[in-house]
Amino acid sequence: MTDGLFVAARDRAEVAPGAVHVPGWLPIGRQRELVEACREWARGPVPMRHTVLPGGGVMSVRTVCLGWHWQPYRYTRTAGDVNGARVAPFPGWLADLGRAALVAAYGEEDGRAAGYAPDAALVNFYDGDARMGMHQDKEERSSAPVVSLSIGDSCVFRFGNTRTRGRPYTDVELLSGDLFVFGGPSRFAHHGVPRIFPGTADPAVGMSAGRLNITLRETGLTGGAGPSRSA
Repeated sequence: MTDGLFVAARDRAEVAPGAVHVPGWLPIGRQRELVEACREWARGPVPMRHTVLPGGGVMSVRTVCLGWHWQPYRYTRTAGDVNGARVAPFPGWLADLGRAALVAAYGEEDGRAAGYAPDAALVNFYDGDARMGMHQDKEERSSAPVVSLSIGDSCVFRFGNTRTRGRPYTDVELLSGDLFVFGGPSRFAHHGVPRIFPGTADPAVGMSAGRLNITLRETGLTGGAGPSRSA
């Protein structure tokens, strides 16, 4: 199916040091709640959009942000590349969910969950043709873990290394309700989504098609804008 090692197991697994896959973490009811929240966020104040890259390319996924607005390759409080509005606030209940996710991934004894304070979320919607190229999440000043939640259609999630966009990498099938957390030595690993499996969404979650991916990040930023960096 892919060039990497495809991990099909549905047990909790450490894919790389600090990178943990927890299948089926979100119950159906919680998934429905998140779908409804995402619909509300997508309506604004900054609507969901296809991000335009500096070279003129347009990302195939559609994105809406909370707390901080991400545009290549920095964070701002207002969406200058969309409509100039201030992004919707990052809700406290979503931070609570992020802390619970760290406990599920790393265990209560790990201790990172207690101090985890995510202040930005990127909500990405993938239709059947959307893809995400290999990239690093490196605009944050904090090295706290990234929490990734999947709802809707299944996908291939390619998790790589911190040095290059190529091999070695591992392909993991993410299903609706799955949790993926990457921190520690894997915090700045390259990752991407080379394939969506249309028609695999459970209508019970409130989506008939497409994949939602909600990623929570701790930016470490204050004020109005984060640093600008190259891709």
